[in-house]
Amino acid sequence: MDKLKSVLSGEEARRDDRTVLETVNEASTLGWGTRVKGFVACFVVGGVCTILGVCMLFLPRIGLTLFIVFYTFGNLCALCSTMFLMGPLKQLKRMCDKTRALATTIMITCLVLTLCAAFWWKNFGLALLFCILQVLSFTWYSLSYIPFVRDAIMKIVAMCLK
Repeated sequence: MDKLKSVLSGEEARRDDRTVLETVNEASTLGWGTRVKGFVACFVVGGVCTILGVCMLFLPRIGLTLFIVFYTFGNLCALCSTMFLMGPLKQLKRMCDKTRALATTIMITCLVLTLCAAFWWKNFGLALLFCILQVLSFTWYSLSYIPFVRDAIMKIVAMCLK
């Protein structure tokens, strides 16, 4: 009966226009406490994977490969953890804001290129370079959420270069 009412009232047509992300975002009925717990859990998993990756770096033969995998997975977990706080749609919109679009693009590109360099191209020097770029781009992206910090850093760098 509810289905019939929604079809007759036109609500069904409005529901079909929603994107997948909007549907997922609306379906998220997590309370604030659950969101914070999800954020902390995902962030801790990311931190543990990053630390574990650094520890794996010193293993002979497979250490560098394990480092790259754990480090990249740790960064992905840390990035995804913020989706618990804001919701996936709002987080993706914020990631694509004009102030963050370049940092987001570089960060995601470096995540993908790190894995490509390690597994496809088998060039570990390049993979380590992309890991370093991951750190820098993730830091620059994170600083974009703190008002005026990136501008202050740019001014300090400009003063140091004079």
